[in-house]
Amino acid sequence: MAVTRRQRTFLHEGAEIELAIDEGAVTAGERRRVISEVELELKAGPPAALFALARSLAKTAPLYLSFDGKASQGAALRDGTALTPRKQDRVKLKRGTTAAEAFQAIARNALTQIAANALILREVDGEDVLHQLRVSVRRLRSAIATFKPIVEDAAAPAIRAELKWLLKACDEARDLDVFAHDNAELGDAGAALAPTVEAARAGAHAKAQAAVASKRFRDLVLEATAWVETGAWLGGKHEKRRKGSAREFAAKALARRWKRIAARAADLQALGDVGRHHLRIDAKKLRYALEAFAPLFHKARVERFLRRLKTLQDELGALNDAAVAHRLVARLKPAGEGREAARSVLAARDHRRDKILKAATKAMRHLAAAPQPWVI
Repeated sequence: MAVTRRQRTFLHEGAEIELAIDEGAVTAGERRRVISEVELELKAGPPAALFALARSLAKTAPLYLSFDGKASQGAALRDGTALTPRKQDRVKLKRGTTAAEAFQAIARNALTQIAANALILREVDGEDVLHQLRVSVRRLRSAIATFKPIVEDAAAPAIRAELKWLLKACDEARDLDVFAHDNAELGDAGAALAPTVEAARAGAHAKAQAAVASKRFRDLVLEATAWVETGAWLGGKHEKRRKGSAREFAAKALARRWKRIAARAADLQALGDVGRHHLRIDAKKLRYALEAFAPLFHKARVERFLRRLKTLQDELGALNDAAVAHRLVARLKPAGEGREAARSVLAARDHRRDKILKAATKAMRHLAAAPQPWVI
């Protein structure tokens, strides 16, 4: 590692802050990563001042918030994982954790994953990193929704709206990735449609890359982090809930999410595509919440419930992919040979629909029979 550091400590809005500028490179064998970082460290005073300074600096240069230090960057470079999509790290929660502490730990975890995957996506396009970016955004949105009784303040709606914008910027690319993979398994019909799909995928991925390279994205990550760490919700009226047991809060929140699923899942056939889509979203939110809260409950029961929940989610996802395929084909408007190929592709997907629906119904029964790990 060859890095030159310039630093100074000064007062800013009542806080003592150390600012360091690091320039150089980290090397590992033939691999090399350029380092150009501005590092802020709060020495004393209110944390809000640190974010105020970060906002000021962000107005003068396109700075991306990062949660990975130079040591971890060097280790990733050495291991050859610098451009490997970042999956969720296990959130470290203990039985004595408060509800507010649990939210901050879960949100930090998601923000770290968002920032890391966005960095990779800016450097190299790829469907895996795009997928992990979307997962991390959904995890953060799910956490904000789960903890709404204690974190809702004047800033929360704007954070949710910007996260929704980021998801929408990536949704088309992900839908086309799934569509392309399914088509590849359909032989000649899928191959005939492939050029049209690939052209659309390229455009959709470029849109996603542009989103994570934008000022809007930079502001989103900074403001979301500032809100998690210093938001008005930390001093709001729900002090008793914030300082209450994370385990008790989690049990009630998970029970509410499960109630929504149980209410929708009595007859999957009668739900229709839209109803099953909403059920899939509810299942996904329950899964994200239970995975985050997992350390607070019995490990074996959590793992068994998650396995069955994931099976249901996969089957519902397959049903949703079939519904999305019709919308994608309508939007792609394939011509000539591609039009006939599209009809064959959609027919093949529709033919599998009843089989998938039966599998989803079975998965729902198995899930309903599993002990609920949050019952304490």
